[in-house]
Amino acid sequence: MAKFFTPIQINEFKECFSLYDKKQKGKIEAKDLITVMRCLGTSPTSSEIERHLQVHKIEKLGELDFSTFLTMMHRQMQQEDPKAEILEALRMTDKQKKGFIQASELRAKLTKLGEKLTDKEVDELFKEANVQSTGAVNYEEFTRMVTLPPVDY
Repeated sequence: MAKFFTPIQINEFKECFSLYDKKQKGKIEAKDLITVMRCLGTSPTSSEIERHLQVHKIEKLGELDFSTFLTMMHRQMQQEDPKAEILEALRMTDKQKKGFIQASELRAKLTKLGEKLTDKEVDELFKEANVQSTGAVNYEEFTRMVTLPPVDY
């Protein structure tokens, strides 16, 4: 699994994994898997966790080592692609398939559907992505802007 992660990622994963290695044996309890994965920025559901455990034949009350954890993290990160999910949702809104959505329509979707944002949050998002509150938004460019990694000072 090391070939899929940078040394920095592996160190970050190991540090978090170690916090849940209560017996100091290089293993965590299966019940802690969802917490560890979420602490590291993924968003697995309970059913996804169950599937990870089943693939590796680990009981719900069992334990897993760091190598197995890395494999699970890799699979989880592969299936979570927020950029692709956002683009797909916006493409479905683009009835003319021109790559644009009205800013007012985008605002409505962001404030009324899914994980609802406040008007203030949408204003900040639009400002950050250089979106005018009137007119059309190139949703591929918008998605690229809002999915950029945060600046790490």
